Amino acid sequence: MVKAAVCDDDENTRAYLASLIRAQPVPCEVTGYASAEEVLAGPQAFDLLFLDIELKPSGGSLTGMELAQRIRAQASQTQPVIIFVTGYERYVFDAFDVGAFQYLLKPIDEAKFAQVFARAAAQLEAGRPAPPERVLTLRTAGVSRTAPLDRIRYIEGSNHKVVLHLTDGEFSCYAKLRDLEAELHGQFFRIHKGYLVNLAYVAGYSKAEVALTGGEKLLLSKYKYPDFVKAYLRFLKEGAAP
Repeated sequence: MVKAAVCDDDENTRAYLASLIRAQPVPCEVTGYASAEEVLAGPQAFDLLFLDIELKPSGGSLTGMELAQRIRAQASQTQPVIIFVTGYERYVFDAFDVGAFQYLLKPIDEAKFAQVFARAAAQLEAGRPAPPERVLTLRTAGVSRTAPLDRIRYIEGSNHKVVLHLTDGEFSCYAKLRDLEAELHGQFFRIHKGYLVNLAYVAGYSKAEVALTGGEKLLLSKYKYPDFVKAYLRFLKEGAAP
């Protein structure tokens, strides 16, 4: 989710820019501001700022360029990508002096806007930290064992003991398969009373068994088959499989 802000003293322009942002193929949360003071008074928790250089100063109001300078001076704050929007080319060099990502001229060329937005979104994505690796931690014989979920191919269970079959080996411990089923819901599916499978390692299936990448096959309960198919197709649709 990209948090975008539009700062322009003209209400119609704010609404138009907001509509262009929402039309892009990236989920966005858009906030509009009518003045530099409104931006500075807010939390400034946005990733992308479309900023009018010619904000009409009234009294002590700041221009768009002065707002950009204030934002860039806040070294402790997370810095947004700034895209200036203006009707005058004469500001182009000033815009880049404050580290502007791009300079868009009014009236807005919508194809150009889409190109600039796509590049800005790509830059934001490249600068985001990778999500933390999801892990499963189990205790056995007073010792904690941790395994990244993406390395667990399937979990085999019987009574109060489970065996984690990993991409680089296996280990066993005391745990209940039904408890792990609840904890790992979404990426894993209980295909049989004795097996909890990582859907990312499913290579194929029939009504009686599930084939894993690498050739291993596990029993698939006929009672689990309909829900397994739904869960697996949902997993693939969400793009979670490698």
